[in-house]
Amino acid sequence: MKFEQFGDFQLDVLREVGNIGAGNAATALSKLISKEIDMKVPQVKIIPFDEIADFVGGAESLVVCVFLRVLGNIPGNMFFIISVESAKNLLHELMGIINQDEESFNEMELSALNEIGNILTGSYLSSLADFTKLNMQPSPPAVAIDMAGAILSYGLLEIGHNGDFALTIDTAFFHGNEKISGHFFLIPDPTALPQLFHALGVPLE
Repeated sequence: MKFEQFGDFQLDVLREVGNIGAGNAATALSKLISKEIDMKVPQVKIIPFDEIADFVGGAESLVVCVFLRVLGNIPGNMFFIISVESAKNLLHELMGIINQDEESFNEMELSALNEIGNILTGSYLSSLADFTKLNMQPSPPAVAIDMAGAILSYGLLEIGHNGDFALTIDTAFFHGNEKISGHFFLIPDPTALPQLFHALGVPLE
């Protein structure tokens, strides 16, 4: 099934799934930092895969990415991508760390970002699994800091990706005056789509 074949009904259902996942991720983040978190209503879109890098500021924009493979009934890939500035704000909120370096993070900071991404993506997948009654398990995550285009290309080449669309959830979390903007990208394998839509009670045609 190609991206262009999605009808309004299928897109609306996927957007609702994305909203639920983002809401659960916000709750997980609030518990993680033990502070109240407000979440902007996420913008959920279905975009062609080759537009993902543009969605996060362009192929040459420096980003922090947590990548994992989704295993189980609905195999696919998941990226949680945030700007370097948002990553620094997140570390400050979570650990009181003030990072003055413009581009780099030390090993402890990277480990913390990896765990944060793991918790947020795990929460997202858990809500989707509950909603669909399907088994969806995350692989151990990997964290990287690089240009968006390089990260996306490497991550997908590693697992031989052959899909052509992504479910994108553009989310902003707020605590006080600090804003942490993140992008979730769920990219189901094409072979997983029929089972996903069947579980959601949505006809493919």
